[in-house]
Amino acid sequence: MASGTYLERNTEGTQCQAVVIIASRHGTPGLLSEIEEGPPAKVQLIKARITDYRSVEDSDIFDVEKDVTCLVGKNESGKTTLLQGLFRLNPVEPATFDEVVDFPARKTRERKQLPAGKKIPVVRATFRFDDTEMKAIEEEFGPKAMRSSEFEVIIGYRRNARNFTLLYNEAAVVDHLRSTLDLPAAAAKAIAGAKTIAALLDSLDELQEPPSDAIALADRIRGWRDCDLGLYLIDQYANRLMPKFVYFAEYDSMPGKVSLPDLIRRRDSGELKRGERALLSLLDMAGVSPEEFKDSDQHERLLRELENSGNVISDEVFEYWSQNTELEVQLKVLPPEAGALPPFDTGPILQVRVFNRRHRASVPFDDRSRGFVWFFSFLAYFNELEAAGTTDLILLLDEPGLSLHGRAQEDLLRLIDERLAPKHQVLYTTHSPFMVDPENLQRVRTVIDMERGGAKVSSEIFKADEDTAFPLLAAMGVEMTQTLFVGEHTLLLEGPSDLIYLDVLTDVAEANGSTGLDPRWVKTPIGGSGKLSTFVTLLGANKLDVAVLVDSSTKDVGAVQRLRDNDQLAKNGLVEISEFTSTADADVEDLFGRDFYLELVNRAYASELTKPISASELNARDPRVVRQIEAVFKKRKITTRFNHYKPAAVLLREQATLAPRIDAATITRADQLFTRLNSLLPKR
Repeated sequence: MASGTYLERNTEGTQCQAVVIIASRHGTPGLLSEIEEGPPAKVQLIKARITDYRSVEDSDIFDVEKDVTCLVGKNESGKTTLLQGLFRLNPVEPATFDEVVDFPARKTRERKQLPAGKKIPVVRATFRFDDTEMKAIEEEFGPKAMRSSEFEVIIGYRRNARNFTLLYNEAAVVDHLRSTLDLPAAAAKAIAGAKTIAALLDSLDELQEPPSDAIALADRIRGWRDCDLGLYLIDQYANRLMPKFVYFAEYDSMPGKVSLPDLIRRRDSGELKRGERALLSLLDMAGVSPEEFKDSDQHERLLRELENSGNVISDEVFEYWSQNTELEVQLKVLPPEAGALPPFDTGPILQVRVFNRRHRASVPFDDRSRGFVWFFSFLAYFNELEAAGTTDLILLLDEPGLSLHGRAQEDLLRLIDERLAPKHQVLYTTHSPFMVDPENLQRVRTVIDMERGGAKVSSEIFKADEDTAFPLLAAMGVEMTQTLFVGEHTLLLEGPSDLIYLDVLTDVAEANGSTGLDPRWVKTPIGGSGKLSTFVTLLGANKLDVAVLVDSSTKDVGAVQRLRDNDQLAKNGLVEISEFTSTADADVEDLFGRDFYLELVNRAYASELTKPISASELNARDPRVVRQIEAVFKKRKITTRFNHYKPAAVLLREQATLAPRIDAATITRADQLFTRLNSLLPKR
């Protein structure tokens, strides 16, 4: 533990506040496996605030979820800056602030007017001890030792150190330590007046013949840094148990080819990029080091180790990567090519390739999609971080789904929820609706770049502008289309009039002891036959059971039929009205008797018709009653275009009067239709 460089104490009664700066400790510039090991971190980041850092003048205090926090904002809104600021709290690799480069340019004059040597805070983060650690502190110092389970950490410019603030009750701790001693009456009286650790230690040292437990307590206190309780709590608990922060962005992807001698040289000099560390992580998973490849006699053994390592990470990748499960990752050792440019003119060369079992061919890792390269690189890097020690991590993922297809982004969210969040807190940035989980909107924090003050973070979505809120609205829209208007069993209809007719006919059929439409069907009008094939495809892709009720003359029937033939529509899921009307051409209106439907039309168009349409005006040779009505409208030169919905609306408004007049033949056709549709549902 590094020594403290600054200590300030404020005392109010018996409640003490310890403020101490601890020199920063960074991960080594070499292999990630060399991260300092320690016990699992048992503190949780609960809120943060970033000030005077690049585009962020004051982010305001924002809460951090215990598992996943999603920062949503437009491009250039400051999301990356926020993550990079948090990363410097306790980074896995060297990262510091540069006052000249990082301080907001607009406030340069203010910065130069600050007293020399004065620390300028950048990140203020509040952590909380978990119940296990609070219990450990209480067992050591008594149940009233801590005034709060929370502590604050501040980092900033001019002092490369962390400033810890925690609240404890020193008088209560002294009482507890004193109660653990078995002292004679005179000795007990001599130390009874001590209210501070310093006073207690002085009293113990002044005892004439101190018992062994008093000597042990005094030695224990002297073992603390500066004999100070606040420093001990920080050293032993707060600083030691802080999780490591990991920052990973798209440009940190693993290279597909490296010169091993060059990799070794730059590893030893601390010049490695994060993506190259991911490659070293992959080698480390195989239990080999780059140096071992210098021995050509060992290549066969090393290749087998690399195959095993590639299989391990491939298995994990493809547990969450559903885009193409026919891939596997291979690692090969090659000699340098003739005329290769440095550093690839020096071998051996380690190349990562991706083999496609379907096409029986492999390509260099760099030639795969950027999304796959990122996905694989992150898991390789993350696996090594986890294997490096028992220290917990806070993962900062910058636009993790940037190059991923929408469904692959869903895979990534599943990876975050199932693989990362159960062990580590995750904060990620996005502007993609597919990276916003509509079932967990409490995770969302919006990031807005204000004209004055820079990036602001808020959990109050109503404060966000239209562009910032767009991914949230889009995510909710996608969710609503799958929950509000569609369901597990979706019956697609051409228009709202179809829905009305099915509802009314269900009521009439059931009232007459016949079969009605099963309520498990979610009836979804889609606004026209031309959209049928699109809706079938989209809903089928979401693993929903879909049936389609269509007019027999619908020009899109052929396209829907092809979807059924390609298993994108349930077997027998295409239902045509003509199956129940005994005609080759039929609309849903043809389920009704012609005279009954004609009455609906006359009522709906009473104001447009100089006289009601009579049955004698209809062309009985045309099997479709709607087409017969349209022909009369044209013959009478009625300027109003016939609307399918208006007669249906009349039936809905006047159902109590009109429904009893529906004839038995109509009820029989409805019964047959509903029996057919209900047969497509799974048995209850």
